[in-house]
Amino acid sequence: QSAHRAGLRSFIRYGWRWSWRVAAFVMIFNTVSTGLSVYRDKTTIGNFASAGALTGALFRMHLGLQGLAGGFVFGAVFGIPAGGLLMVMQQLAGETLQEKRNRERREQYEQKLAEWQSRLSMTEVLGQAESSAQGGLEMERARE
Repeated sequence: QSAHRAGLRSFIRYGWRWSWRVAAFVMIFNTVSTGLSVYRDKTTIGNFASAGALTGALFRMHLGLQGLAGGFVFGAVFGIPAGGLLMVMQQLAGETLQEKRNRERREQYEQKLAEWQSRLSMTEVLGQAESSAQGGLEMERARE
């Protein structure tokens, strides 16, 4: 029981030290890869390799130029399989994020177009009603 408690204490102590680092790593990696995908409007392995390289270089920057270069290479090498895995999982889901984004954009455009056309037809109906009302007034004036 004493060993169990000691293990739990050390897990909490060292787990905290590593948890924020892992969270920061994942946040930077996902931000860079998503930013590249949105900017380039396509998802490629190169986006993930670039994100891994940048993240690895940032986390090894404190070791100097050699650490920066090593982190760059290490991140790029591990970014490729991570990106490949994510892309395969998206394909297995049936729709990639890019296809979903394009579909939603197209649906929103079609909805706005239909709304605009209905408003346009409403103004045409109002214009016809107004002109027929003016025509009726002119006929009454002509009868008098």
